[in-house]
Amino acid sequence: MVARARRSARKNSAHRAAPATVGAPTPSERAASIRESLRHGAVQDLGPLFVALSDPVPGVRETAAVALGILKDPRAGTTLATAVNDPEPTVRAAVVEALGAVGRIESRDAVERALEDPVTEVRRKAALALAALGDARSIAALDRKTDDPASAVRQAVAIALGRIAPEEAFGSLGRMLHDPVDRVRREAVLAVGRSPNPERLSVVREALHDPARRVRVAAAVVLGRHRDRVSVPLLLDLLASPETWEKPAVLVALGRIGDPAAAPALAVWAEHPAHWVRVCAVYALGELAAPESRLVAQRHLHDPYWSVRGAAAVALGTVGTSDDLAALLEELRDEHPWARRGATYALGRLGLTEAAPRLRDGLHDPAPEVRLAAVWALGTLRDDGARDDLVRLLYQTRPTGNGHVDSETVGEGRSVPDAESRLFDAVVQALGRLAHDLPDPLIQRSLVDARDRLSEEELDRFARLPLPEVRTDLPAPTLRTLFEIALPSSADDEDAG
Repeated sequence: MVARARRSARKNSAHRAAPATVGAPTPSERAASIRESLRHGAVQDLGPLFVALSDPVPGVRETAAVALGILKDPRAGTTLATAVNDPEPTVRAAVVEALGAVGRIESRDAVERALEDPVTEVRRKAALALAALGDARSIAALDRKTDDPASAVRQAVAIALGRIAPEEAFGSLGRMLHDPVDRVRREAVLAVGRSPNPERLSVVREALHDPARRVRVAAAVVLGRHRDRVSVPLLLDLLASPETWEKPAVLVALGRIGDPAAAPALAVWAEHPAHWVRVCAVYALGELAAPESRLVAQRHLHDPYWSVRGAAAVALGTVGTSDDLAALLEELRDEHPWARRGATYALGRLGLTEAAPRLRDGLHDPAPEVRLAAVWALGTLRDDGARDDLVRLLYQTRPTGNGHVDSETVGEGRSVPDAESRLFDAVVQALGRLAHDLPDPLIQRSLVDARDRLSEEELDRFARLPLPEVRTDLPAPTLRTLFEIALPSSADDEDAG
């Protein structure tokens, strides 16, 4: 019942309509009426859903709570808070989760009380709801649950402390690094990694010796994210262990850290029989930009696995030279789109304008990820010859979705849209770069037309850009910002001619 409600709301969230009455005669019909209202998106009149929270059937109350959480309407906060004491555990869990989704800080006290619920799932949902609320005043309540008898609750507490205030909660997280359950220790490591204080990394380095693989992998991820050079010898020692499945995380971490001392070991691992290990070693060598990197990348353009060929092409985009033009052009004929995509990005990164005619062919590639890479590369190369094709793409595509992030399905609360949904934004950016060098009435008119087709909500969402443009340390620009960069003020005043 609850799963169907979630699916219905997420599938059709673009249009708003009033809900059907929840006064239907049977429980199944009352729940169905709620699901039907969600099919049309957020609801203006929440009254029927508030009434459903008092329905005599627990399943209807649970469905109403889930619906209010999906809608995220702040008007629901007070009513949901009164339902935290529902006699049915499944309803209480749904209510607490909804309070976190609605995000009203005034709900903090009610959610903190739910941390003491006798049912494990309610306490777990309460910890995650406090993480969503993000109020540092909840640290004390969460600290009291670091020794909760249920490991699932302790795991959620570690997540919450990391998201709310990892530096202030370091003492609590330090204790959780010694939890008997490896999943809890893993979340504690990731939570400590959110602290901006580099001195906290000492406990993460110690976690590289944890007996559980998932904890060691988490520690490698954190150390790579912080580019911690002190940990390089420890990570190299970990590479020498017989455990194969942790190697990718260690290799990627070494690449991100960027210490040339790791290059010889990475070159050796690039020849590993497991292709997923070779992929990470080649990517890491590309980031390292060591003397070995270019030779390894050139060799692996002929690897039997498409994923390795794609990684090699991407690496050449960083460490290659103009002498690699012929090899990368040949890679554009690869049977797998991932390898073609990698070669396309590489040609754009290297600034090889001689490749522009072949890159224009990529705009017609059947694979959307290759078309996206071609748009980015041609915009980066400022290829005037691609103008007409890019203008045509701008008229043919539209931004998809509303830009919201689903924190339940996307880790770390970050959205990772597919290539098709990035295409419109990439074309706007590419045409803006072409127009920047040489103002073109056709480009300006097409950009004005495209902007005028969009709603204010669409313009204010975060732009979905090709991967070379993605910055993890800065927020993405809005789509409105892309248009402002692409269109000089005179183009607006003259309406593009």
